Amino acid sequence: MTDHAPKNTPTNSASGETEKSLYEVHQKIYPRAVSGVFNYWRIALVLFTQVIYYGLPWLNWNDRQAVLFDLDARKFYLFDLVLWPQDFIWLAALLIISALGLFLFTAVAGRLWCGYACPQTVYTLLFTWVERWFEGDHNRQKKLNSAPWNGEKILRRGGKHVAWVLLSLWTGFTFVGYFTPIVELGQSFLAWTLGPWETFWIFFYGFATWGFAGFMREQVCKYMCPYARFQSVMFDQDTLIITYDYRRGESRGTRKKSADYKAMGLGDCVDCGICVQVCPTGIDIRNGLQYMCIGCAACIDACDQVMDKMGYHKGLIRYSTQNAVDGKYEDREILKHTMRPRTLFYTVVLLGICVAFVYTLANRIPLRADVIRDRLTLSREVENGQIENLYRLQIINMDDRPHRYSIRAAGIDGLSVATGASAEVPALGTLEHNLTLRADRLKLNKPSQPVFLTIQAEDDPGIVREAKSSFLK
Repeated sequence: MTDHAPKNTPTNSASGETEKSLYEVHQKIYPRAVSGVFNYWRIALVLFTQVIYYGLPWLNWNDRQAVLFDLDARKFYLFDLVLWPQDFIWLAALLIISALGLFLFTAVAGRLWCGYACPQTVYTLLFTWVERWFEGDHNRQKKLNSAPWNGEKILRRGGKHVAWVLLSLWTGFTFVGYFTPIVELGQSFLAWTLGPWETFWIFFYGFATWGFAGFMREQVCKYMCPYARFQSVMFDQDTLIITYDYRRGESRGTRKKSADYKAMGLGDCVDCGICVQVCPTGIDIRNGLQYMCIGCAACIDACDQVMDKMGYHKGLIRYSTQNAVDGKYEDREILKHTMRPRTLFYTVVLLGICVAFVYTLANRIPLRADVIRDRLTLSREVENGQIENLYRLQIINMDDRPHRYSIRAAGIDGLSVATGASAEVPALGTLEHNLTLRADRLKLNKPSQPVFLTIQAEDDPGIVREAKSSFLK
């Protein structure tokens, strides 16, 4: 009888000893389809997020694209709101709000983002649906994978990849449509007159979607996503996570439905392995909390179905906390333990930043003005013994309607605006405006004195800005 070394385990021919591989060869996971409450939530959120993602660029608002990040014009259009580079503070605040929101949700209920809204999870699920349409359920996929190449396999695999590529390219096209007006982008795409950067990003984003969602799948969550590595620092014993009730489930073992399993010394777990079969990352939740768990709750739906068939109570695998599973308090007390110092701190800080964000954004003045002195002419004397200074005023109208602005000057007795006392700027436009100020020589007691300009919209007095410069004698 000949001994055979395990697969992927090389044998040292000189010593006859078996060497263990330092890494595990990747085995493709064929997740079993499951239905249930949490699966319906996942489907609903996938449809909701993708309707927004694919549909938002096609929505018109005030005769323009509702959401457009126009990098060439350096304007971000968000419905009625138009943000300029000078408004970067709000973008930074939005990123801080997103990060704090993620910390809060993770501290309260684990990896909700990963399981229901993460793009990697969403597109992996979409690609899995397409795969099942062409290749069947998980068992048929396994058989097809091990079968020799024939006409059926070529058609099923080819059709799947054609659908994947089309979905990936449409995803990349939509992504670029947030930066280039999507109607123009579509016309250029059909005429094949795309610019180089649009072409690159459509195919690059499409290729990344095809590769990540079609092939890498759970490997992205396991090995590439940094969130999987540092999530544990946001968890504690009162965080809601997907848990296996080991006190109720052990000892696990197979049995007939009619058997007195308690007399046999068995727990509620029938060791069917369905919780592992439905897991998109291929883990066994019965081994405890693992960083590879993305919190999709597919194992809860699968286990509840088995419990129903066996006539046992649901919830062997459920959303709970480690303290509740260990028996430190009942499940009905979980909500009370949600409010603890960590979550209270996140909530207070998050609410404070959100209030400040909304308040400052609502009171944002859609006007910016910068003034610089004319570099060629510092000052000059004109009639009546007055001194005249020349300025260049840059007015940025951040509103989506045109305005005429009046310009006033103060800071020196008798200071007046000789020319350029008003300026008209189109909607979302920028104007370089020449301005001259005059003052009586006798009023100038210093070589340089500060002056203050007030720029105010004539049709809306609430739109007003001040700019400071100097007046030279």
